[in-house]
Amino acid sequence: MTKQAQAKTVTAGMLVVGDEILSGRTKDKNIGTIADFCADLSIDLSEARIVADEIDEIVEALNALRAKYDYVFTSGGIGPTHDDITADAVAKAFGVELKVDQRAIDAMQARFIDYEMTAGRLRMARIPEGGELIDNPVSGAPGINIENVYVMAGVPKILQAMLESIAPTLQTGVRQYSVSVNSQVGEGVLSEPLAALQSSYQTVKIGSYPQLGSKEYMTQIVMRSSDEKILEQVRHEAQAIVDDLFEKAKKGQGPTI
Repeated sequence: MTKQAQAKTVTAGMLVVGDEILSGRTKDKNIGTIADFCADLSIDLSEARIVADEIDEIVEALNALRAKYDYVFTSGGIGPTHDDITADAVAKAFGVELKVDQRAIDAMQARFIDYEMTAGRLRMARIPEGGELIDNPVSGAPGINIENVYVMAGVPKILQAMLESIAPTLQTGVRQYSVSVNSQVGEGVLSEPLAALQSSYQTVKIGSYPQLGSKEYMTQIVMRSSDEKILEQVRHEAQAIVDDLFEKAKKGQGPTI
């Protein structure tokens, strides 16, 4: 559960990494997502910076932000390609080594059957020394938490899932609780009933995340609220929706995806 809210204001900065954002090839959606996330938790998002795929630029911005704010959230640059250099920059900013971490390998291999660790995938398993993993329930490749810095993916759906993973661990202006329900039907089937559920419970944040390559289930539904009693009620209703849709699918009365 979330740490007890502190008396002082909790502040945050954001760092967006990527040439594609600055060139206009990709339209950033993550600043708005982080802003909404922080507002929900009564965290003051006070600054957002966008930097190119240059290690020294990332290091400079990261060091400035982490010294200034309680939390720093980054997005982008932790994928499998040569220009995904955010992990390298984070390690340099903290003055620590960057090593392939077996925990990250295990997380990715747990998501996919016969998941070969290619050179690109091993890049996604590199974690700065002293860093903890941020769970990625979508594709398995983890984010990184080191001190007050949270390093997350640039893909919006994965970023959102990672935010839900860290939400209960943050000091905030309001105590937060989080629960989840695993579904054996796909996100598309769940879309309409979950939208109706969200409409009925405005104080509860409901997100659904497809489980790419999962052996056990297809979608994870995450619910978050400051009201533990209402949250449990919503969890119960979400579970009933999932069970009903799965039973219909087994009987051939509805789709699974």
